[in-house]
Amino acid sequence: MEKHLLEPERLRKIPPQFSWIDQRLVRDEHLDRLSHTAAALYLFLSTVADNNGLSYYSDRSLCRRLRMPAEQLASARAELVAADLIAYQHPLYQLLSLDAPAATQRGGIYSLKQIFQQIGAGQ
Repeated sequence: MEKHLLEPERLRKIPPQFSWIDQRLVRDEHLDRLSHTAAALYLFLSTVADNNGLSYYSDRSLCRRLRMPAEQLASARAELVAADLIAYQHPLYQLLSLDAPAATQRGGIYSLKQIFQQIGAGQ
């Protein structure tokens, strides 16, 4: 299929502020494993994060902006932490790299998730 711009006057440019979403979220099926609420939270955090992937929106602000109750926000956050997509220490969120951490960074100990990712990368 030949690609062409549908609206050339609306060609997307990298904004002066830093914000991006890694295509590997789709390609590596990270989003496929998330609930809609967790995906919405991740999208919001990706949009507002600084160049280090950090943001510090309060639970109250996130609940209001994402139109979700506090229990749902807590569940979405826990899901993203369990999926190894974010780190959270109240009130700070950090979007994590989708690259597996080097063994030396964790003292040579690998999680089962990392082992299976390495096996999958080798195929």
